[in-house]
Amino acid sequence: MPTPALPYALIFDMDGVLIDNTPYQARAFQLLFRDLGLSTNARQLLRRLNGMPASNILKTVFTNPVPDKQLKEYAAQREFLYRTLYWDKRREAAGLSKFLQAARDAGFKLGLGTGSAADTISYILDHLDLRRFFDVVVGKDDVDKGKPHPDTFRVAAQKLGVPPERCVVFEDALLGEQAAYKAGMRCIALSTGLKPAQFQAPMAVFKDFTTLTPRLVLELLDQHPRAPRPSKELAGRAYSQLR
Repeated sequence: MPTPALPYALIFDMDGVLIDNTPYQARAFQLLFRDLGLSTNARQLLRRLNGMPASNILKTVFTNPVPDKQLKEYAAQREFLYRTLYWDKRREAAGLSKFLQAARDAGFKLGLGTGSAADTISYILDHLDLRRFFDVVVGKDDVDKGKPHPDTFRVAAQKLGVPPERCVVFEDALLGEQAAYKAGMRCIALSTGLKPAQFQAPMAVFKDFTTLTPRLVLELLDQHPRAPRPSKELAGRAYSQLR
């Protein structure tokens, strides 16, 4: 008797994928920068660094080193600003729940892999009743290194019991896309913060989930049998030079 094929797994980033919240994230950073007397353009910064933990993003905007304790305080201030701005705007991406349910019904395993901490994950997943769709949830507190390191997606795959070559990552950020490739996974991109041409090599780019189906994901997997190699230029930029 032939051995049954292993299932595929779909691993989703949260910000900019499950929800289209990038403008609110950028606004929160911009308000923080104003308070700190910084002239950094938050939208431009997030186009390149989105996906990193906030404290790591903040580390790149100061000319002189800032103690980690202070960076964490700034990150907490940014988080408060973001939640205040986004409180009444929390909405799932168009077509998301329908696609997640269809994927589960089709036999896909589903995971969440985000750089957010547990309370921020709850702020979105539980408010929108999305946690019920996911077999595993991996956040900032579950890994040693966040994106663009591959740990987030590797841990999610391990918990799902699915090898990397059978995992598809859904990402809206360059660093998340690079993390997927470093983990040996293929990627589908969401163009909530970037234009399609700005990604490296996703299997496809969608604006939301309204036209996405499990059958289409399987077709894309057949068309792209291997994960791309991560781009050294995109994954290894001198981010500390950003201002």
